[in-house]
Amino acid sequence: MTEKILILDFGSQYTQLIARAVREANVYCEIVPYNKEIVYEPGLKGIILGGSPFSVNEEKALIVDVKAMTEKLPVLGICYGAQLTAKLFGGRVDKSEKREYGRAIFSKTKEDAFLENVSPTSQVWMSHSDTIKVLPEGFELLGTTESIPVAAFKSNGATTHPLYGLQFHPEVYHSTEGKTIIKNFLINICGCTCDWTPEHFITDTVAALKKQIGDRKVIMALSGGVDSTVAATLIHRAIGKNLYGIFVDNGVLRKDEFEQVIKTYNEIGLNVKGIDAREHFYTKLAGKSDPEEKRKVIGGSFIEIFDQEAKKIEGVELLGQGTIYPDVIESLSVHGPSATIKSHHNVGGLPDTMKLELVEPLRSLFKDEVRRVGTELGIPPLMINRHPFPGPGLAIRILGEVTEEKVRLLQDADAIYINGLKKYNLYTTVWQAGTILLPVKSVGVMGDERTYEFTVALRAVTSVDGMTADWAHLPYEFLADISNEIINNVKGINRVVYDISSKPPATIEWE
Repeated sequence: MTEKILILDFGSQYTQLIARAVREANVYCEIVPYNKEIVYEPGLKGIILGGSPFSVNEEKALIVDVKAMTEKLPVLGICYGAQLTAKLFGGRVDKSEKREYGRAIFSKTKEDAFLENVSPTSQVWMSHSDTIKVLPEGFELLGTTESIPVAAFKSNGATTHPLYGLQFHPEVYHSTEGKTIIKNFLINICGCTCDWTPEHFITDTVAALKKQIGDRKVIMALSGGVDSTVAATLIHRAIGKNLYGIFVDNGVLRKDEFEQVIKTYNEIGLNVKGIDAREHFYTKLAGKSDPEEKRKVIGGSFIEIFDQEAKKIEGVELLGQGTIYPDVIESLSVHGPSATIKSHHNVGGLPDTMKLELVEPLRSLFKDEVRRVGTELGIPPLMINRHPFPGPGLAIRILGEVTEEKVRLLQDADAIYINGLKKYNLYTTVWQAGTILLPVKSVGVMGDERTYEFTVALRAVTSVDGMTADWAHLPYEFLADISNEIINNVKGINRVVYDISSKPPATIEWE
C-alpha cells in the first residue's frame, strides 16, 4: 500500500514546492483544494495545510476543520495554515506592523523530534502580512525569529494527534534547513517509510495499467518529448504491441528530428507508425501569420491526421496521453484554471466523436520525476534530457508566415545552436533553448558582396518548471562562435542576436 500525504491548497504560489519537497523525501503526496472533502483512506499518513494570499481575519477567509483532522492524523500548518490553526484553537492573529517578506533567522527555543538535526539558528524565508501574537492554550513555542514571537509551535495535549505550525516557508530554497524540517514531519511525526522511488512507481503503475487496459488496444500520439515517450514506454511494458503509437511529421520539427525519433522508438521497442504530413501542414499554414491562428491550424491539422490514422486500427478503445501533475493541479486549483495567455503549447486535444477512455500513467508526476522514471526504464539520455519543445514547433519560432524555405533556414540555424550547446557542455545547464527567425532583414557584408538577409535570435533560459525563467548567461566565446557558424553556413541569415529577457515579463517562446 502506497503511503500518502495530503496537501491542502489555499491558493499559495508555493504549494507545488511543498509537494516537490515531500516527493524528494520519497513520499507520495497529492495537492487538493482546501474545500475538497478528505477521504481518510488506508495509507494516508498526514496532512499539510499550505499558505495563502488571504488573511485568516478576512470575512471570507478560507476555513477548514483542523481539529477534526487532528482526530485522525498528524497535521502541519505552514504560514496561512499555521495562522489558521492558531486562530481556530483560540490564539490571537493580528496584522503585522509591516509585511514580512524575505530572509530571517530562525532560533530554536525547544528541542523536538520535529526540529531534529536543525541548527540552533538557521535562515528561513518569510512571506506573510499577519502574525501569530498569542498561542492557544495547550500549545507550546518551538522557535522564534528576531521580529516574530511565534515562528514554530506544536500542540501539547490539545489534540489527539500531533499538530505543528510554521510561520515561515520551509519548502523554498532560501529556508536552508526547511527540507530537514519537512522530512522530520514525514518520518518522525507521520511515521512514513520514504520508499516511494522510481522503481516502486514503475512496478505499481505497470500493474495498474494492466488492470485498467486488460486486452484492449490503446492509441497514442507521440511527439519525441520526454512525457509522451515515458508514458508510452510504461503502457508498452503493460500491454506490448497493443499500444499503437503515431508520430506525425508536421513539417515544423527540428532538423532530422523525425528520423532520429523514429529510430529511437524502434530501439526502445515501441510499436510506432511515422506519418509524413509536411505538405498538408504547409498548405494549411500558407498565408497565416497570427500566432494564435497558426497554433489552431497546427492543432486542427494534427487532429485531422491523427483521426484518419486512428480509424485504420480496428477496435481501439483507449487513448494514451503524457499528462503530468502540474497540468492536473492547474485544473483543480483553488482559483480554477488560470487565465489563458495563449493556446497550450502541446497540441493533441482530440474530437469528442472519438469517445476514447483516457490512459494517463504520468498524471501524478512532476517533470523531474518523469525524467527519473524514464532513466529507470532505460530510455536513452538524449531523449530523457531533451529540452521542452512546443507542440506547434518551429511554426511559433518563425514570426509571421510559415513557409518551407523559412523552416529550412530555421532548422539549419537551430541545429548549429543546439549542437553547439552540447559540444560546449552547456545543453544540460539550461532548461530550454531555441532559435527564432525574425521577420526582419538587414544589410550585411560578406566578402565583397552586400547582403540583405534574415536575422535570428537565440534564446536560452534557466528554470525549474518553466513557470518562471531567467535568461541563461551563456559565455561570450560560445555566442561568438555560434554566431559566426550560423552566418557562415546558413545562406539567408546574416545577423544573430541574443535574447536577454526573463519570464515574467516576457514568455519563453516569442509567440
